[in-house]
Amino acid sequence: MTAKRTFRVWRGGGDGALADYEVEVNEGEVVLDVLHRLQATQAPDLAVRWNCKAGKCGSCSMEINGRPRLSCMTRMSVFEPEETVTVTPMRTFPVIRDLVCDVSYNYAKAREIPSFTPPADAGPEGYRMAQEDVQRSQEFRKCIECFLCNNVCHVIRDHEENKEHFSGPRFLMRVAELEMHPEDSADRRMVAQDEFGLGYCNITKCCTEVCPEGIKITDNALIPLKERVAGRRYDPLVWLGSKIGLRSPDADTPRVPNTRPGDGGPARS
Repeated sequence: MTAKRTFRVWRGGGDGALADYEVEVNEGEVVLDVLHRLQATQAPDLAVRWNCKAGKCGSCSMEINGRPRLSCMTRMSVFEPEETVTVTPMRTFPVIRDLVCDVSYNYAKAREIPSFTPPADAGPEGYRMAQEDVQRSQEFRKCIECFLCNNVCHVIRDHEENKEHFSGPRFLMRVAELEMHPEDSADRRMVAQDEFGLGYCNITKCCTEVCPEGIKITDNALIPLKERVAGRRYDPLVWLGSKIGLRSPDADTPRVPNTRPGDGGPARS
């Protein structure tokens, strides 16, 4: 079944405007299919970023009728038959042209995260981990870096000045992944708070709501990371030691194995 639909598409750079097109839509198509047809028939200079068309590369992120989505996974059937489909670039990042944004901010933040730091005393047998610990990290590794979570996060979406101090949910999740890894020896709690802006996050769960992979970013990464930071910074023994001059609250002190409420498992020693 074929029908004509009205597409309202952003054209130009940051100071561009919306342009209306009447374009053919076939049954079972997704928004990216229609944008490709629009390129082929009416707007050959339309800039659209895409790659796998299978929801696994994260390239085709954009805002469709005001909601951050992957265009390759958004079926035309979700819209009403007479509804105009408005397609705009992600609002949080600078527009290069049409539907293509400059997402280099995200890669700059990724480079700031200290890499995995294995323990020095691994031994000849290497590392052994419990399956439960492996599974905790595996959820975060499903991320396809579509940056929809960073796009919708109001901390950087509405406050440009925060980009210098706030890495966004995608990379705070990466810090949480490493912090919870049983074989990562670095203490990343104060780094998360002081360098990546964990304190800016007020856990509205908007990042979780738009994640195409269904990762529970807020519940399983950000909140447990906040709990670990609070336990480190406000531990009464550390506080007392800082008051009597024995140690700094930010000193690298060993942790005793224990279970922290809400973080899904034992903390490292």
